Amino acid sequence: MNLPTSTETFQMLINGKWVTAASGKRFQTISPAHDVPVGDYPNGDGHDVAAAVRAARQAFDKGPWPRMSGAERAEILNRVAGIVRENIDNLAYLETLESGKPISQAKGEMDGVAGLWEYAATLCRHLYGDSYNTLGQDKLGFVFREPIGVVGMITPWNFPLLIISQKLPFALAAGCTAVIKPSELTPGTTLRLGQFLQDAGLPDGVVNIVSGYGLPVGAPMAAHRDVDMISFTGSTAVGKHIVAASQGNLKKVSLELGGKNPQIVFADADLEAALDAVVFGVYFNMGECCNSGSRILVEKKVADSFLEQIIERAKTVPVGDPLDEATKVGAIINENQFDKIMAYIDNGQKEGASLQLGGNQMNTESGRFIEPTVFKGVTPEMQIAKEEIFGPVLSVLTFDSTEEAIEIANNTLYGLSAGVWTRDIDNAFRVTRGVRAGTVWINCFMDGYPELPFGGYKESGLGRELGRFSLDEFTELKTVQLHLGPRTNWWHR
Repeated sequence: MNLPTSTETFQMLINGKWVTAASGKRFQTISPAHDVPVGDYPNGDGHDVAAAVRAARQAFDKGPWPRMSGAERAEILNRVAGIVRENIDNLAYLETLESGKPISQAKGEMDGVAGLWEYAATLCRHLYGDSYNTLGQDKLGFVFREPIGVVGMITPWNFPLLIISQKLPFALAAGCTAVIKPSELTPGTTLRLGQFLQDAGLPDGVVNIVSGYGLPVGAPMAAHRDVDMISFTGSTAVGKHIVAASQGNLKKVSLELGGKNPQIVFADADLEAALDAVVFGVYFNMGECCNSGSRILVEKKVADSFLEQIIERAKTVPVGDPLDEATKVGAIINENQFDKIMAYIDNGQKEGASLQLGGNQMNTESGRFIEPTVFKGVTPEMQIAKEEIFGPVLSVLTFDSTEEAIEIANNTLYGLSAGVWTRDIDNAFRVTRGVRAGTVWINCFMDGYPELPFGGYKESGLGRELGRFSLDEFTELKTVQLHLGPRTNWWHR
């Protein structure tokens, strides 16, 4: 596919209007693979956030969206899904240019995006409460679910359209309104989504999108007293700042944060299947993935031979131009992330791990590409065994017993996901029960479905996205008590 011949100009969406930043400032995104400008965007700040929140507040308090029937909201969400499907190639092209991910992967993600909107549409008609008819002859009780209000959404650069689609359609299904801040590195597809929402008939002000950087846009959004909830996906460090900023009005906070996800491989597993999943798990999206299987725990009796196969398979993974359909591993998003990954590779060697493959920047005419990298001799206390690298770096650890594997797996501040490979179903469930993670895959890895909730234990986050439970995040519970017949006077019985 060809590179763009010009830089595309975008505007922000506030109250149904496409506008520039109040300051008039703008910024550009640069392709991490090709070093060419991709998009030109308004550089928003607190003034733009304030305008967007006012619009979302008005749309929630006075507008039609929260008052529509579930069927009416579902119809609009389904229209959005249809428009996404009609634009898969264009969306994938833009996202590949801005993120550096392979075009074939981006196309698959766009199909997944449409599926998320379609699934969320089904939930519009399933916002359930409870009734209580056991409180006595003169009392009835009801519990209603009501939309929480204005939701601020802050999304990262690694899966721009997919991650906003894990949040926004579910909030809309509940009847909420939203203010969105996409990453300044990859805002293009989120702003395209704003146009799709308008084309689908979403009322003005229900969704507002402010482009810009974290401190000028994300921080005032998290602190704003008219924002009822923040939904954030990103690093654990920034997530803690979001929690601190939310304290002004004690807004609800939902966080999907980092991970250091183990794949535990037992000797009795289908090792060919596990091998494919290990290589996919660590190099998918260049390792820039909260679910990345960046450490594997292998039973000692098969560790050496399994490691040899990993290395041979990793050598064959196509790395290069993400616009090439054959590419499986693309470019690292920016210089800061590149330097962070290389620092971890250097530190792994200093701590005594043995570099078996890769570890270097690839020699390319443009962009930042890192060779698929494998370490062996990794011990649980090393940084590369415990900390999130967010790059194509695999740490291989070994274990003797199920109990030791569980202990090593839990030896990190994260608890997002894990994988276990074994033919012994009893052993598989011993691991599943022992590992403290929000998702555990048995004989598979990184599969995902809109029906199943996603989120983490410990410092991997708060709350859950996806599935029918996702509506709980975007609602408040209201108890209603009803008295039947004459009321007894409390003073004269």
